[in-house]
Amino acid sequence: MSRSARLSGIIQRHSRQTLTSCSSSRRALGNVRLFANATGDLKKTALYDFHVASKAKMVPFAGYSMPLQYGAVGQVASHQHVRNEVGLFDVGHMVQSIIRGPSATAFLERLTPSSLHALNPFSSTLSVLLNENGGIIDDLMVTKHSDQEFYVVTNAGRRDRDLTWITEQLRIWNEGRDDKVELEILEDWGLVALQGPKAAEYLQKLTDADLKPLTFGRAAHITVGGVKVHVARGGYTGEDGFEISIPPEHTVGLTELLTQPPVQLTGLGARDSLRLEAGLCLYGHDLNEQTSPIEASLNWLVAKNRRESGDFIGAETVLKHLKEGPPRRRVGFTVEGAPAREGAEIISKENEPIGKVTSGIPSPSLQGVNIAMGYVKNGYHKKGTEVQIQVRNKPRKAILTSMPFVPTNYWRG
Repeated sequence: MSRSARLSGIIQRHSRQTLTSCSSSRRALGNVRLFANATGDLKKTALYDFHVASKAKMVPFAGYSMPLQYGAVGQVASHQHVRNEVGLFDVGHMVQSIIRGPSATAFLERLTPSSLHALNPFSSTLSVLLNENGGIIDDLMVTKHSDQEFYVVTNAGRRDRDLTWITEQLRIWNEGRDDKVELEILEDWGLVALQGPKAAEYLQKLTDADLKPLTFGRAAHITVGGVKVHVARGGYTGEDGFEISIPPEHTVGLTELLTQPPVQLTGLGARDSLRLEAGLCLYGHDLNEQTSPIEASLNWLVAKNRRESGDFIGAETVLKHLKEGPPRRRVGFTVEGAPAREGAEIISKENEPIGKVTSGIPSPSLQGVNIAMGYVKNGYHKKGTEVQIQVRNKPRKAILTSMPFVPTNYWRG
C-alpha cells in the first residue's frame, strides 16, 4: 500500500470514530504548577478529539485545552521515552504566520535584534520581540525562506499582544512605502513536534526526502505520508527532532501516521521537564516584558552587527546592559533536599535576598537531582556560587551550575 493510500485510510477511519469529551481540571496539574490559568472558554487545537480518544488528561494552558499526559503513562515515563526513543507533541496552539514583502528582512530586523539578512535561506533562529524598553514581548522562532518571506512561530499565550504589536508596527512601517510588508496568519494549521533520538529514523520511513542534510536549524518543504509539509529540524527538548507544520485538512490523519510505535504521544508535563533540563525558557515564567535578553542570558541573540547599528526597537536598554552589565541574570541551580518551585526566594550566604526561582523540578534524567532556573542580582551569577533557596519555609543549599543541565543531542551532521 502506498503512503498516500495509507494516509487516506487513516483519515477515513478517524472520520468514522465516535469521540467522547474530556473535561479540563486544574487539579490534574499535580506538581506541574507552571501552566497558565484559563479564563473563559478554552480553545481547542485540531487534534483535541484525537487527544481525548487517546485517553489524554486535558488541562488549561495558554487559553487552550491541552494534553498533560496520556492514559496511565506518567510524566517521568513520557520524559524518559523522549530521551531514549521518540515522542510526539501537539504544539498546534502556537501561532504560525508568514511575514512577506520586499522589505520583510528590514522590517523583522526592526522588531528583533537578530541579523536576519545574514541568515541563509531555509535556516531558522530563535529570536525575541522587544518593546521600547528592551523587554521581551515574546520569544519566537524565525525561519527565513527568502529575503522577502519568513515563517514565524510565536507563543499562544502571547497571541493578542504579539499580533497587536506586529500589526501596529506594520502600519507604521508601511506608511508611505512602496516596498510594503504583509502578515498572514496560518489559522487552523497543525503543528506537531517529533522529538527524540529515533525521530529521524522514524520520519525517514515516511518520506522520500533525505533528512541527513537537514541539520539542526534547517528547514524544508517535503512530502510526508503523501502530504506536503513544512519541516524544521529542532525543538524544545534538547533532543534531535522536527517541528512539522501541516495543512488543516491533513492534520489529524498525518498525526495518526506519525504516532505509530515506537512513537509515543507526549503531553505538557514531560515537555516542561525536558525543556528545563535543556536550559530553555518558558515565556511568562522565565521571560517577560520586564526582562531584557541580556538579563535572560540570551546575549547571543543580539548579533554583532546589530550591536553596532543599534537600529532595533529597545536597543538603548539592550546595549546599555551589554556594556555595563544587567541588574540581574538568569542562572541555573542544583538544589539540595527538595525541589525549588517558581517564586521561591534566593538568598545569598550573607543572608541577603538576591532573586527568585522561575522554574524548578526534580530532574528525571539526573535521577531526581533537583534543578532550577531563576534570576539573581548581577555579581552573584558565577558558576559554583553557593546560595540558599527557601523551599517549604526552609533554606536549602543550592549551587549555581551551567546550563543545559542535560547535554543536548541536536543533529549537526
